[in-house]
Amino acid sequence: MIARNRNLGIEEHKFLLRAIVNSGIGEETYVPRNIIACREDSSTLEDAIAEMDEFFIDTLDKLFEKTGISPKEIDVLVVNVALLAAVPSLSARIVSHYKMRDDIKTFNLSGMGCSASLISINLVENIFKSQKNVFALVLTSESIAPNWYTGNDKSMILTNCLFRSGGCSILLTNNQSLRCRAKLRLKCLVRTHLGSIDESHTCCLQKEDDQGRLGFFLSKNLPKTATRAFTRNLIDLAPKVVPLNELIRYVISRIFTKGTLNLKTGIDHFCLHPGGTAVIEQVRVKLGLSDKDVEPSKMTLHRFGNTSASSLWYVLGYMEAKKRLKKGNKVWMVSFGSGFKCNSCVWEVVKDLEDGNVWGDKIDNYPPKTIANPYMEQYGWVYEENLKPSVAQYGKNKNT
Repeated sequence: MIARNRNLGIEEHKFLLRAIVNSGIGEETYVPRNIIACREDSSTLEDAIAEMDEFFIDTLDKLFEKTGISPKEIDVLVVNVALLAAVPSLSARIVSHYKMRDDIKTFNLSGMGCSASLISINLVENIFKSQKNVFALVLTSESIAPNWYTGNDKSMILTNCLFRSGGCSILLTNNQSLRCRAKLRLKCLVRTHLGSIDESHTCCLQKEDDQGRLGFFLSKNLPKTATRAFTRNLIDLAPKVVPLNELIRYVISRIFTKGTLNLKTGIDHFCLHPGGTAVIEQVRVKLGLSDKDVEPSKMTLHRFGNTSASSLWYVLGYMEAKKRLKKGNKVWMVSFGSGFKCNSCVWEVVKDLEDGNVWGDKIDNYPPKTIANPYMEQYGWVYEENLKPSVAQYGKNKNT
């Protein structure tokens, strides 16, 4: 795919090789069919809609079958896809496909980035406050098909290395009689938005490069912005989930030393957004977490890549497939998104969970002995001085 992009020079190839090798992404991730078919520079609206249909229909069919809930029982439908605003909306498309009721309340969220899942959950949470015995569906995915960048701007081509196709459907209810059938119960949700700070607002955005090619820009200030948003979010969340004695200990320790808040006194599992190896590692160090704590996020990144807003549910699925989620456990979800936003929530596990879900029979293969990327060994020749890479050279090295 990289070799097909004639706009790339030797420096861009070197940059991409380093980025891919250090990304933490494995070789079993997914991209849309139009990109596999060599049409990334000529995608159509039909390509984008087909990508969404494939995820939504597949996940919803499984969800309705597993729960025994009929599409006509759904009262609220929330769809979040940041980079696709189709007309009619994606939510309307789902209503049409499943012939849902004419009084269903639908919401279609776009432009919210990787944090959109928890924004959708928060929307449903607020609806639940005013209505009883409601069934709500949240569908989350990202549109990759029309958004594969074909230019040579390093700050925009990086997204091709990180983002992959994926999607998830979540069923929620506030019907108390169904508590025994639920997997999780929402304890609290906190949203932080730094859009009033110019540096934060512009650190990741969709734009055109100098040649007019549309792509997604990632600023060098992104790590600093993410840290700032995360810190503010944690300040608001901690009093809701951390025991009082730990909060007091932390405050006293800060007077004399640079103490660290022990979140494990109130949290059992950490469901971190797998935005990239650097993001996961930065959060791990800041919170004093172990390698096992961040294993679900790293393995999700390796197996599925960054699937934007749906990534968190792949991480949660890993924990469930590994049979780590036990009744009474608290799970902390943390996501970041353009704007700039940091959203997090805490779930309580209602019963022991062990569904293999999307990880299926491959879960026993994780974590693998190594997640080292083989591309540096295969394509390291791009660092040879004055070398002009060609499609033939790429093909030759791939075969060897």
